[in-house]
Amino acid sequence: MCGRFTLTVPLDDLRRRFSASAEAFLEDRPRFNIAPTQPIPVIRQEDEGRMIREMRWGLIPRWAKEASIGQRMINARSETLTEKPSFRPLLYRHRCLIPADGYYEWAKTETGKKQPYRIVIGDGELFAFAGLWDRWFSPDGKAVDSFTVITTQANEKLSRIHHRMPVILPRSAEAIWLDPEVKSPKLLQELLVPYPDDLTRYYPVSTLVNSPRNDSRACIRPVEGVDP
Repeated sequence: MCGRFTLTVPLDDLRRRFSASAEAFLEDRPRFNIAPTQPIPVIRQEDEGRMIREMRWGLIPRWAKEASIGQRMINARSETLTEKPSFRPLLYRHRCLIPADGYYEWAKTETGKKQPYRIVIGDGELFAFAGLWDRWFSPDGKAVDSFTVITTQANEKLSRIHHRMPVILPRSAEAIWLDPEVKSPKLLQELLVPYPDDLTRYYPVSTLVNSPRNDSRACIRPVEGVDP
């Protein structure tokens, strides 16, 4: 699964990396411990081109009676996207990219406690999770755009920590994922695979990340004396 991630670069870096424009008043600050229900930048393909918009993490389907359902829909399993009524229509019309430069996962230790690790690509480069989004209207008529992160089976290296991982799209697949003309289930499913072992790495971090109240650079610093 994916329950926390990081996006520590300036907004201008996102614009350049994803060739996207950003909506006005988008918050521009480093995020070291992004948690569900929080608003973050998400990239969508719109008529004018790629747009970075603020969206809430935790999918609220348009048919939902209340927003709290989003807390249970932060992830969507790639293997069952075409079977779930909440996700199936979004796979064909509401795909998005969730920019990140790392994410956290917890592994059980011999003592029974859980040790957090940060997973990154290469030297900590920007990448994108594959995501789905929807628009929900609250009882007072306010539109809320929200998203879910698609997950898949972990690659061999990361399976030492957890059996699932978020789908990290290769850069070459990002345009295909965003293209609204692409509706082939087979082609889309072929993109939802584990990221290669040799391009991922992980390191132990402080238990500061256990609380979403902690959102500082200390969250991503490596800690000593922990075996991988």
